Amino acid sequence: MTLPTLHHLLLLLLPPLINTRANIETFQALLSSKQLFTDLDDDDDPFHPWSSVCLCQSDITQLNSSFLALTCFPFVKCESYSLAHSSSSSPSGTVCQLRVSRNANMEKLQNGYLFPEIAMRQIVHMEKYPNAKIISLGIGDTTEPLPLLIASAMSKYSHQLSTKEGYQGYGAEQGNKELRNAIAATIYKDMGIKDTEVFISDGAQCDISRIQTGEYMRHSGKYGGIEYMKCGPENMFFPDFTGVLRTDIIFFCSPNNPTGHAASREQLEQLVEVATKNGSIIVYDSAYSDYISDDSPTSIYEIPGAKEVAIEISSFSKLAGFTGVRLGWTVVPHELSYSNGFPVHKDFDRIICTCFNGASNIAQRGGLACLSNEGREATKNLIGVYKENARVLTDTFASMGLEVYGGTNSPYVWVYFPGRKSWDVFTEILEKTHIITVPGTGFGPGGEGFIRVSSFNSTEYVREACHRLKNFLGRY
Repeated sequence: MTLPTLHHLLLLLLPPLINTRANIETFQALLSSKQLFTDLDDDDDPFHPWSSVCLCQSDITQLNSSFLALTCFPFVKCESYSLAHSSSSSPSGTVCQLRVSRNANMEKLQNGYLFPEIAMRQIVHMEKYPNAKIISLGIGDTTEPLPLLIASAMSKYSHQLSTKEGYQGYGAEQGNKELRNAIAATIYKDMGIKDTEVFISDGAQCDISRIQTGEYMRHSGKYGGIEYMKCGPENMFFPDFTGVLRTDIIFFCSPNNPTGHAASREQLEQLVEVATKNGSIIVYDSAYSDYISDDSPTSIYEIPGAKEVAIEISSFSKLAGFTGVRLGWTVVPHELSYSNGFPVHKDFDRIICTCFNGASNIAQRGGLACLSNEGREATKNLIGVYKENARVLTDTFASMGLEVYGGTNSPYVWVYFPGRKSWDVFTEILEKTHIITVPGTGFGPGGEGFIRVSSFNSTEYVREACHRLKNFLGRY
């Protein structure tokens, strides 16, 4: 009999992009051969609380590990799948002993994440100093209100949802057609990007997580299976590829978070050349491209040949202050193909349609307003506030004799404290000035000795923070 629970099973899988073609074909083969399920009697109701669907372990293991690396639930060793029951115990009243093993891939993740750790330390500090006025220059969260034009567009659309004529339900999983076209025509003008190559998401982070995975190695502070490329002042914040092994993916962010460096055209030409030679895919994070004020490229697709080797991920979060609204996009060109010639675009489309019901229609309406002529002007003014804050922060640290990077094409200032540990500097600044920063090692071992300072705060608070820093650090 047909099992309605199949849809639920599919939605519990969040496959990363790489190797997904072979995984999907294997999974489809298992579905078509009905090997995934035990038989249900005709009298069984698949929606009954105690109905179950069993997975055959021997067949599930045919799916390679990269497909199961990001499952929501522990499918690898799951012996049964049941619909939820309202009771917390079995019908007999005994306590249920689950036979579901934890996904081993979850055990490989680092216990904590950088910003929750910083938040925990902030809470401890506030308990110690209850009257202190904390200024956060840490997490890159926007603080200025949305431009009225953009907020009004979302408000108007929200109100229309209360009318019979204006109500809309699900939209296309890939995103609103009008918004996809606006992004292609506005952000990627004259770059040859088609609207069908643009996928709308609820932010860049979820799209990046669909592509990346790795095992955290505590002894080294690194993730296994990843080649780390140090990008520091000594190499103009661009990696030396000569000593790096070939990888399937080259992840590159420009303007960079945390260093604030925007890659030059020559650097990006070299990046595309390396990817073409190695047959690798560049995952290019351009979330801060609207902060570029010189002639640095705002997109990897400004570079000839990039459409054959690159995926670009971006967001409205820092462009328009949408950190809470949640809206982003990914570009997967039709020209990008696996080694067997199969288009990556088709697999990404499949993943989006399987794991995502589409970004909020309200948020997408706001995105359209951002890309209008008036909206672009409004977001430019918004970004101007943060860029001015970054300039003031840069000047402040430089006046103390410290090495300062970024802050010109980015909202982040990257400050070097020679001979110091990043977490020690973070702790000392918090203790003496009540200012939150971010330790450089939170972004990888190459960040030791640095702190990242964010310009995302009001002009008033940034100037107050600079006053405190000058009083504490003086001439470093």
